[in-house]
Amino acid sequence: MGFKPGMVVQELGWDADADDELRVAVEDRIDADLVDADYGNVVDSVLLWWRAEDGDLVDGLVDALTDLVGGGAIWLLTPKVGRSNAVDPADIAEAAPIAGLSQTTTAAVSKDWSATRLVAPKSLA
Repeated sequence: MGFKPGMVVQELGWDADADDELRVAVEDRIDADLVDADYGNVVDSVLLWWRAEDGDLVDGLVDALTDLVGGGAIWLLTPKVGRSNAVDPADIAEAAPIAGLSQTTTAAVSKDWSATRLVAPKSLA
């Protein structure tokens, strides 16, 4: 997922169904704890756990951009297709550009979760 030691990674949307092994692997890779929504500073990347029942995905993505440094990525973590509360990949493809993001990569990151990497398009300035 491209994490490096020293990166600040914000976790949003955590719930009891989140994959703890994945969370620990990220913390081990960045050699730090994940920060939450109350962090109050810029972050290098965001892990956004999202389920179909969580509401409007565009709103969730826009909220996830709040503390993200320019050039940072949002990793949208959704239950795999066929799992309870799975998010239709078409919904992600539709929501991302509305939130000002481009979808770059999708990968299975655990038994139950897929990750979609979303980035803000590079400005032409």
